[in-house]
Amino acid sequence: MVLEPKYEKNFEHLESLIKQQGGEYDLDLIRRAFELCVDAHKGQYRKSKEEFYFHPFSVAKIIVGLGMDSESIAAALLHDVVEDTDIELEQIKSMFGADVALIVDGVTKIGRIQYISREQQQAESLRKMLIAMGKDIRVIIIKLADRLHNMRTIDSMPDQKQRDKALETIEVYAPIAHRLGIRPIKDELEDLAIKHLDPIAYHEIEGLLSAKQDFRESTFKIIRERIEERLKNDMPGVNFVLQSRVKSVPGIYRKMFVQGKDFDEIYDVYALRIITDTVNDCYNVLGIMHDMFRPIPNRFKDYISTPKPNMYQSLHTTVIGRQAVPFEIQIRTFEMHHTAELGIAAHWKYKEGITTTNKRMEDRLSWIRQILEAEEDTGDLIRTIKIDLSQEDVFAVTPKGDVINLPVGSTVIDFAFAIHSAVGVKMIGAKVDGKIVQINHVIKTGEVIEILTTNAAGHGPSRDWLNIAVTSSAKAKIRSWFKKERREENIETGRTALEAELRRNSIVLPEKEMKEFLEEVARKQKCANVDELYAAIGYGGIFLEKLVPKLKEDAQKLVKAATPPTVEEYIQKHTVRSPEGVIVEGIENCLVKLSKCCAPLPGDPIIGFITRGHGVSVHKRDCVNVPVNIANAAEPNRWIKSYWADSEIERSSFTASLQITALDRDGLLADVTNLLFNMHVNLHAVNARAVKGGNCLISVTVATEGLEHLKSIIERLRKLSGVYTVERVNR
Repeated sequence: MVLEPKYEKNFEHLESLIKQQGGEYDLDLIRRAFELCVDAHKGQYRKSKEEFYFHPFSVAKIIVGLGMDSESIAAALLHDVVEDTDIELEQIKSMFGADVALIVDGVTKIGRIQYISREQQQAESLRKMLIAMGKDIRVIIIKLADRLHNMRTIDSMPDQKQRDKALETIEVYAPIAHRLGIRPIKDELEDLAIKHLDPIAYHEIEGLLSAKQDFRESTFKIIRERIEERLKNDMPGVNFVLQSRVKSVPGIYRKMFVQGKDFDEIYDVYALRIITDTVNDCYNVLGIMHDMFRPIPNRFKDYISTPKPNMYQSLHTTVIGRQAVPFEIQIRTFEMHHTAELGIAAHWKYKEGITTTNKRMEDRLSWIRQILEAEEDTGDLIRTIKIDLSQEDVFAVTPKGDVINLPVGSTVIDFAFAIHSAVGVKMIGAKVDGKIVQINHVIKTGEVIEILTTNAAGHGPSRDWLNIAVTSSAKAKIRSWFKKERREENIETGRTALEAELRRNSIVLPEKEMKEFLEEVARKQKCANVDELYAAIGYGGIFLEKLVPKLKEDAQKLVKAATPPTVEEYIQKHTVRSPEGVIVEGIENCLVKLSKCCAPLPGDPIIGFITRGHGVSVHKRDCVNVPVNIANAAEPNRWIKSYWADSEIERSSFTASLQITALDRDGLLADVTNLLFNMHVNLHAVNARAVKGGNCLISVTVATEGLEHLKSIIERLRKLSGVYTVERVNR
């Protein structure tokens, strides 16, 4: 195929980047992939108005920069052709081979199947991608490059799409890039996501860094010169390179706006990096640094002897120089530095590639299998990724000296199950550094933890542990134990919980219809019978908060099919609009007010009730005071259709009440109020009380602009350390 000059010029640019990498490449394969990419996407344009082929071309350039192989580059060029053109996967396989086809299929989203919601489709696409990762890690590396270029060009998308993409990026793709150790991609993904999710905070951090730039440069010039001179004198003949590093905006953001620290309290904003040849040299350099500068206590981390799960190795120490400026020093070998920059991509072999036949690589990618197994149990893939691939880790030690790595916030329960399932289920307590601690003790790096166990018959975990454990792995093992060992108890617990939820949501059916209804629910949940449904609810395999909305919807359909049209369906339509932006049908010149029992927000399904002398009271459709079946209500003619106006609502804000269930830790209430303050959310009321198991309940009433705004508040609160659940409640 003869390419037009502009396309030929771009391919020559790609070819020159490939040659700069060295190694062996199949340029014929890559050229054929480039030609098909250009031809298949001919006439397609992105929202940015550029030709569509430029996107896969840009992704391929990122892949080249990571040092990936020929098949990876070809797959990057072709990653959208199956999804967005008439090219079939079989054609890719016949033209470029099975490996390229496997990668392209793994990156392709699931878009041709109908799902209940965008969230379900997103979860299914992620699940497919993770399964493909287990077969070939190149799938996720290309997907990360794809997301990176999409984030670089995100400004051409509508505002809401920008926020959705940015949120998905920081919750899913940045943690995966972190776990794979591909630092440049992780940092840029986070940077672009925060820039669009919280632009005010982003620019505030940029300003703080800029304000101290001149001082930093002059101070660090002096420090660098001193270090270079000392190392040359004390370690003659040793090869070393000295670099400066400024902490990324996302790293500062996490400490300032998530952990609540002041900018001046962040000691590793500025860092010097010393790269040398051997591990011995690293420890010798560390000794010299501690002789030159005063180390800050408890700020030394040895990631050489205890590498991070993403293969990162380095010595970190925070010191104070003569100018009283704290700064971090990172010390590593050249090989460690290469891995720190490119992670799993740094271990790619041009000829051999990386496959799951490599035992060492299998161990490093075991987290993929653990996430998929945990997701089968929890049904919440994105939340599992957020917790298990946490950016921060803690390291604790068993009495035998084995190091256990866990996400920040993990408890001794997580530690016990990380050792072995049998240790977890037999646990009766724990000692930390020789002292007995509570079961909800949050682990700190360096602690020596001894799990106390019993062999008593019938002993097992408590259901409360599900609210204390943090890792999806520990929760899955606890649920698995209850599933196997407590069937009758699970059935009774599940039946009681489901019946309570049905009553609370006014789902009342005749006995025969209720039996048929529950049998249908069990079938949809892939349970053999209703008892299996109860058991799954009892041990936590099915979450009622996710099941109930669908139950209500199905029950309403069942009732509606069996009853004549309700009054609200054939009332003559007149409309009146309230200052709250609510439109009611069938009545004119009437006062309209939002009910206090359920406090509806713009975006909630609503219905009106004609009160005696006080106008129309507007309720959420699922309010406990609203009958499920209007036609069978005592006075059906007093219920009337209502909905939110599409145009801008006159009222500036609404109030909503939230209940936060969390670990009862120091500073939690301050973290909640600080977060709301930083989000510019007015706090109308707050109440906190301790509950059993070392937990607490915090009730807050906040001002909100509507349902979407409230969802963002809830999502931010859920990310606070120690928070288990955040739920909207009626007042």
